[in-house]
Amino acid sequence: MNRWTSLTIDAIAIGLFALFARVAHQSAEMPLNLHGWFFTWLPFLAGVFIAYLVIILPAKLASERIRPAGLSVWAFAVVIGLTIWGFNNGAVPHWSFMIVATTASAILVLGWRALFKVISR
Repeated sequence: MNRWTSLTIDAIAIGLFALFARVAHQSAEMPLNLHGWFFTWLPFLAGVFIAYLVIILPAKLASERIRPAGLSVWAFAVVIGLTIWGFNNGAVPHWSFMIVATTASAILVLGWRALFKVISR
C-alpha cells in the first residue's frame, strides 16, 4: 500500500473519531453539524499530517504497518490534537476526554492496519 493511501485512510479514521465524539456529545451549545465536526477533526488531523511529514515520509516507513508507522500516527494525532484542543479551549482537557480520545483513536488508526494485515495474508 502506498503512503498516500495510508494517509487518506488515517484521515478518514480520525474523521470518524471526531464524528463519533460529536455524536456522543451533541448539545444545544455543541450541535452536530458539519462546522462542529470539522473543528473537532482538525486538531487531530493536524497530528496525522505532522506524523507523516516528520516520521513516515522522511524515513520511508511502510505506512500500513502498525509498528512504527501506526504507533507514530496515533501518538502524534493524540498529543497534537489534545494540545491544540487545550489551546483552543483555554484549558487542559479533562482526563476522561484524554482517555477516550486516546483509546478511540487507537482503535481506528491501529485497527485498520491490523485488518489490512489480516486481509493481505
